[in-house]
Parts: sequence; structure tokens; C-alpha cells
Amino acid sequence: MLIIHKKFVQVNWTYYAKIKAFSLLILAILFLNQSLFAQKVLVYSDHQPLEGMRTKFLNEVFFPAIERESNGRLKVETHWDGELAIAYEALGAVSDGTKVDMSTVVPEYTAKELTLHQIFKSFPVGPSGKDQVALFRKIYATIPQFATELDNNNIVEIFLGTGYPVGFFSREPLANIDGLEANKWRSASFWHLDFLKNLGAIPVRMHWGNEIYEALQENKLDGIMVNVDSGYNLKVYEHAPHLLVSQNLWLGHLYMVTINKETWQELSTEDQQAIHRAAIYAYKSLGKVMDKSFKSQMKALEKEGTSIRFLKAEELENIKTNSKYTEVQDNWVKEQAAQGNIQAAVVMEKVGELVNESVKK
Repeated sequence: MLIIHKKFVQVNWTYYAKIKAFSLLILAILFLNQSLFAQKVLVYSDHQPLEGMRTKFLNEVFFPAIERESNGRLKVETHWDGELAIAYEALGAVSDGTKVDMSTVVPEYTAKELTLHQIFKSFPVGPSGKDQVALFRKIYATIPQFATELDNNNIVEIFLGTGYPVGFFSREPLANIDGLEANKWRSASFWHLDFLKNLGAIPVRMHWGNEIYEALQENKLDGIMVNVDSGYNLKVYEHAPHLLVSQNLWLGHLYMVTINKETWQELSTEDQQAIHRAAIYAYKSLGKVMDKSFKSQMKALEKEGTSIRFLKAEELENIKTNSKYTEVQDNWVKEQAAQGNIQAAVVMEKVGELVNESVKK
């Protein structure tokens, strides 16, 4: 009869327990290493340098939130100042997805591909700060044609950023907007050129850059209608030191952070949700950052000797009326219909309702 010693059995059970614990430890280490090696790097391109409100916000708030919410599974590799694609090439680069996974896309630079997105700039007055952020989010949540237009260009929107409001920089003091009459004013937007014409000005098209600075210097331009930070960066205040401005003079200039559609689809649902959570987190502070940055920009302009006057509510109403923006919108809708774009009228009406609703708050 075989007799098994009790002490021998106890020693063997202890031995096997240690082996099991060691094996589990090895598996945990292997799993951790696999997670680290499986990190997805998303290459981001931006046409502007890392020095303005918008780019700093992305770099300091939104992108770190993506990495945090994904528990490090996603990492954003940033490239600024047109290193990978200049402004007019941004849509093509992210749509192709070969060198760029994510990019900020400005609809104004690709009007043919993003026709419906041109509608945003057709409103001379709109909300500011957190109300503007809320408006754009509601527009994209309730008007599916915008997402469809992006899908047709092989991209997905993941964050909606905006910039500073419009200002009227002039060589001579302006008592009010009536002072635009018969004077030469430059703007980049086809909407704003029509607004200027209806306000009595002589609208001028001119490439952005030193050409504008020199035209103001040589009295070939009387003023420029532009977002206040761009006016500051070009130093137009040196020859157009008088500014009429309001936070509600709406530029409608949308800076969409987009991702290549195939890249997005390849992400796990967990990682897609992490990006959505990061956007929600960033939106919470974006409005306050916009307000604070606007005040800082005004102080910077004043420091350079700019004479600033803030437009009153009734003056903004006069601009809305006298710019005849609804007529300009109607003409654009008719042009689009003639080209077969039957969605333009529907989307314009829906966006108009939401903008007006937001302004009345």
C-alpha cells in the first residue's frame, strides 16, 4: 500500500501556488506591454502657428484630453504653421489620409467642396462666447446635411472651434457705420463684400498679406473688415488705427477639427467615445477662454494706439438691416438651386432659425 506523506503534499501545493502567481504576473506584464505598444498615434496638421487662442486651446486642452480619456491608447502628434499642409490644402490632406490623420479645416477655403458650410458667414450678427459654442454644437446635432457634406469629403468632425469677431479697422475715425459710404473697404468673404456694398462702401478684393498693409499705408484702402486678431497680426492698426467692434459682430469663421473617415472607422468604439468625451470636456471651458482672449486682444490693440469703440445693440440692428443680409442669402440660395443644390434653401432656413433663437437669449 502506497503511503503519501502529508508534509510532501503541503509543499507541492505551495509550490504550485507560487508558480500560478508568477504566471499571472508574467501575463499581466505582457498585457501591459501589449497595451503600450498598441498605442495609436494620430498625426494632426494645422495651418496656423502655435501662438494664438485657438491653437493653444487645442494643444493645451483638447489634445491632452484625448490622451487622458483614452487612457493613453491615443496620442496626438501635432504639426503647426502649415508644416504638413497649408490652409487651402488642409481638406485634401485629411481627406486623403496618407500623411495626415487629423486636421483643422476652414470651410471658407474650400467653398466648392463644402458649399453648405459657407452659410455660417452669411449672418452679420450672432452669439459670442459659450452661446456661440452651444449654437454650433446644436447646428451639427440637428442639421444632418452638414455631417453628410463632410462624409462626402471623407472626413468626420470631432471638434468645432471658432475665432474672434469681426471689426472695422479704418484710416479715419468712424462715428458710425454710415462712414463707410463711398470709401474703399476690403474683405475676404464674398458675403461680407456684399454687405459692404449694401452699406454704401466700395468693396475691394485683395490678397491677404503685405498688399493690404501697403494699400492702407498708401491710402489706396480706407479700411478693412476682418477678424480683430488677424488685423492685429498684420499690424493694420499702424495705418488704420480706428476700430469699431462688438463681440456679436459674428465672423462665422468655423475651424473644424476633423479626422479622416477611414482612420475614424478603424478606431475602436471605446476610442471613438474617448474622443467624444474629450470634446465635451473642452467645450465646457471654450466659451470662457474666448471671452478672456477677446478682452486681452482689445488691450493689446489699445496698447498699440488703436482707438476702439464698441458698437451698441441698436447699431448692430442697423447693420443687420442695412447690410440686407437676408436678400444676399436669398440670392445665394437661388444660385445654388440653379446649380442643382436643392439642400441649400432648407439648410439656410434651419440655420437662420437657430441663429435668431440664439441671439434672442
